[in-house]
Amino acid sequence: MKIYKEMEVVDLMIDIYYKKQIRLDESKNVEKKDLINYCHYRLSKCPFKDNKPFCSNCKIHCYDKIHQELIRKVMRDSGPRMIIYHPIIAIRHLIESSKNKKMIKRKEKEKSNYYGKK
Repeated sequence: MKIYKEMEVVDLMIDIYYKKQIRLDESKNVEKKDLINYCHYRLSKCPFKDNKPFCSNCKIHCYDKIHQELIRKVMRDSGPRMIIYHPIIAIRHLIESSKNKKMIKRKEKEKSNYYGKK
């Protein structure tokens, strides 16, 4: 279920980013479709399934370098606009991301405490 929510958020962010881009250059429409398909494919193959962290917090990077840079650019540009176009989804995403970061820090702290005591 979590992967489908993440796919939804990624789709919305890509749509927001490319609305501006497509007005400037119609060939960007193909790039948009390719990026959406690539993101869906990579998310569907995620080894963590529903226990996955957000990609930005993940230790395994599934995207190749080209797509990794492109999706970072998309998220940097469309992330702040999400609050305008999709406020509920944006707030939910921020809360989930914050929880995810805290959980990762807690696990790392527990792991270091466990190994530090031996």
